[in-house]
Amino acid sequence: MKTFHTALVVVPPEEAWEPIQRIRGRFDRHFRRWMPHLTLLYPFCPRAEFDDAEVLVRRACAGITIFEVGLAGFRSFSHGPESHTMWLHPEPAEGFVRLQAAVQQAFPDCDDVSRYDSAFTPHLSVGQARLPRDLEERLKEASAGWSPLRWTVREVVLAAREGEGAFEIDRRVPLGTPAVH
Repeated sequence: MKTFHTALVVVPPEEAWEPIQRIRGRFDRHFRRWMPHLTLLYPFCPRAEFDDAEVLVRRACAGITIFEVGLAGFRSFSHGPESHTMWLHPEPAEGFVRLQAAVQQAFPDCDDVSRYDSAFTPHLSVGQARLPRDLEERLKEASAGWSPLRWTVREVVLAAREGEGAFEIDRRVPLGTPAVH
């Protein structure tokens, strides 16, 4: 059984949070509920099942090599004429696509993020806008002060929240063998 109180996500390193949080603090109504993250599976299994889930996540992540990613630019989703989400696009996105497919296979019932017409789209949400003109203004403002961020994705995070509280990192699961350069 899935719950909206847990998620499997990738969290950027804390040293990269400040510029993301500056934008999220202005535009993201979920700023206090979530840390900056890229969702892999949400909703996810109940926290009481995390011991068993961790075994499956470890197995799924064992074959995924750590990978470099950058957050260079902003994009948006339209959920209708008066509902839009602003997000940072990870480049390259392929590492997240492979990672999400691996964990999705381990948790076939947790397929909510891959049900869209465009399938799974890796993204880091930074805000919402009601009207298209508001979205354009917010994207322009966010882009004006943005400097691309890069980091190495080394792990996934099982996150959980109690009641209406904020999500917290419950445990971390490392990705498989580092890439050989």
